[in-house]
Amino acid sequence: MESSEEEDDLDYPINDGITPQSKIDSIYQSNTEKGIRKLCCELLVLKDAVENLRGNMRTKYLAFLRISDEVVEMEHELIELQKHISAQGILVQDLMSGVCRELEEWNKANGDIHEAQQDPQIGELQDPFPNNIVDAKTIFLEKIDVLLAEHKVEEAIEALDAEERNSPDLKSSGDTSPTEASSYRSAFLKRKAMLEDQLVEITEQPLVGTLELKKALSGLIKLGKGPLAHQLLLKSYGSRLQKSIEAFLPACSSCPKTYSATLSKLVFSLISLTTKESGSIFGDDPAYTNRIVQWAEWEIESFVRLVKENAPPSESISALRAASICIQASLSHCSLLESQGLKLSKLLMVLLRPYIEEVLELNFRRARRVILDLDAIDESFPLSPRFASPLSAFATSSDTMLIDSGIRFMYNVNEIVEQLTPLTILHFGGSILTRISQLFAKYVGVLIKALPGPSEDDNLTELKEDIPFRAETDAQQLALLGIAFTVAELLPMAIWRTQNESKEPGSGPTENIVHTASAMESKEWAPYSAFIG
Repeated sequence: MESSEEEDDLDYPINDGITPQSKIDSIYQSNTEKGIRKLCCELLVLKDAVENLRGNMRTKYLAFLRISDEVVEMEHELIELQKHISAQGILVQDLMSGVCRELEEWNKANGDIHEAQQDPQIGELQDPFPNNIVDAKTIFLEKIDVLLAEHKVEEAIEALDAEERNSPDLKSSGDTSPTEASSYRSAFLKRKAMLEDQLVEITEQPLVGTLELKKALSGLIKLGKGPLAHQLLLKSYGSRLQKSIEAFLPACSSCPKTYSATLSKLVFSLISLTTKESGSIFGDDPAYTNRIVQWAEWEIESFVRLVKENAPPSESISALRAASICIQASLSHCSLLESQGLKLSKLLMVLLRPYIEEVLELNFRRARRVILDLDAIDESFPLSPRFASPLSAFATSSDTMLIDSGIRFMYNVNEIVEQLTPLTILHFGGSILTRISQLFAKYVGVLIKALPGPSEDDNLTELKEDIPFRAETDAQQLALLGIAFTVAELLPMAIWRTQNESKEPGSGPTENIVHTASAMESKEWAPYSAFIG
């Protein structure tokens, strides 16, 4: 009963009927949508906060980088300031030591004056330097110190030169000068040595300009250091040449035939420039001229060594061309240097001759192997029609080997001769013609062995095995004789043509070579001409 009464006291909503499901769904759906919208708003706010935080972090990071750069720059400035303070401290120490030294000298002078006042007779004999003179000397030395600290070498040179000309203390000898004059002289010479060191330092800078170098050398001359200045001039231009050569040497392999001409231009042009600069600065003093000659000879020796070290293999045709171009270019430069008083042609030829002779000898050995090896595989030799046509006239099916040997002979001789320059022919023409004559003699000797001799015996089989080709038939023998005769006629034509192209107007030595070749043709080739006939 009590429970029923309590239930009656509770207030429950009294529904007339059951609530529809659609209404329930709409109520809960509206609550969920509100929650989602609220959550989206909170997410948007969080997103804005994150973006703001990211922007602040980027801004702060950029500010941090900027501050770091400023710190680095500040460190550099502090280091420079520290260096400047150190330099100023050294200058102050020098000035303090100079002031202390001057005070000691002044006190000593005052002591001497006091003693002179105590003894009037001695005072009359000893006359100490007035204070104004001592002050002038001190001011002058301080002025020189400031000029040296500021590296104003030209003003320091003028001041020292004027003081040396006007001061009697600097002209007198040390044993006759008073104590103060001797100390002033030593201080003066000390600052003069410091100025000399600064000038030497200027000349030894790797990127010193020509004008700065001339000023420094002129300053050393004014200080009485002419030999040192000339030595520094040669050292400076020698280092320039060394840098130019080092920059060019890696490119030598790409131009094996012409690298020697470029090296020659670098070396001899700088020798010419150094000679001109030496004459303009030091004049025509024989002592300096002899030093220039010695320095130029040393540079030429280095040049020849570089030519040998960077040359192609000596037996190659490129080495012969490079050597010929080297002779042509170097001797041409030497002839230009003779107008400046430098005669270097003889030294150059003494240094280059062994190398040129070696290249010629190895090239002719290579040509001899190619020409005399009749069993070698046929190769196409681009011989000029002027020489190929007469040899091809003897072409038959049985003597192709002989025609090939003649073409190879003319091709190799013509190839060697074409590499020679006029000055190479001028200095090595006789040696070249001798080697061509010897090569022709070897070739004719091979042709003679191919002919059947009267003493030939069937039992001498070993001689037959050494001969790759034998002219057994009359047609083969006629072809052999015709090829030999044709080569004998074409060979002088190839040599004369090259010599005529290389002959310059009024070149007497070249004409001597032609006469020498004619004499060699008449004497040394006479036995082979008789064989051909």
